[in-house]
Amino acid sequence: MFDQPIVMLDFETTGLSAAGGDRITEVAALRIVDGVVTERYVTLINCGVRIPSFVTALTGISQRMVDNAPPVTQVLPQLLEFIGDDVLAAHNASFDARFLLAESERQGLSPRHRGLICSLKLARRMLPGQTSYKLGGLAHALNITYRGSAHRAEADAEVSTRLLLHIGDSLCHRYRCQAIAPGLLEAINRQSAAKVPQFLSRSFGAVR
Repeated sequence: MFDQPIVMLDFETTGLSAAGGDRITEVAALRIVDGVVTERYVTLINCGVRIPSFVTALTGISQRMVDNAPPVTQVLPQLLEFIGDDVLAAHNASFDARFLLAESERQGLSPRHRGLICSLKLARRMLPGQTSYKLGGLAHALNITYRGSAHRAEADAEVSTRLLLHIGDSLCHRYRCQAIAPGLLEAINRQSAAKVPQFLSRSFGAVR
C-alpha cells in the first residue's frame, strides 16, 4: 500500500490552541507498514492541568483519569522515540503537529519525523462531493465503523488510518501501482483540488 512506514497520530486535548496554553490529555500513534497497523503507542497523559467540563462531556476523559496517567515528561520522549523519523499523518494534521511541537519545546526536545500528511486535506482532494470532511462524517460515508468511542485518541487514529488506506488503495487501483510513496500524499496535500487530476496524471505518467 505505502512504500514506507507512516505513523498515524491523534491527540485529545483540553482545547484548540496549543499556543494559548491548551494541553494534551491522550495520544494514540499507530504505525502503518504494508497497509497494516504493526505497532501502537496509546496512553492518557497528565500535563498537570484541569480538564474543562466540556472536554469531559465530549471525550469521556475525566480529571481523575488524567491525574492517574503517566506525566507528560515521561510520555513525550517515549512518543518521539516511537515516531522516530517515519512520516507522520493525522486528520487535520496541523492541529496535532502544533501540539506535538509545543509539548516538545517545553521539554527541549525536537520531533524527527520526515514528513507530515493530512488525511483531511487528502479527503477533500481525493473524495470530492462529501457532505462532511469531519472524521465521523467520512467514516459514515465510507462505512468505516468505529471500534471505540469517537473523540478518543485510539478510536480516531484507527478511523483515520482506515481513511488513509482507503485513499491509498484507490490510488493504487486507479493508477495500477503496487505502492504509494508518502511523499506523493504530501504533494497532493499541497495541490489545489482543481489541479489534483492533472498533478496525478503527470505523477503516474498517464490517466488510466
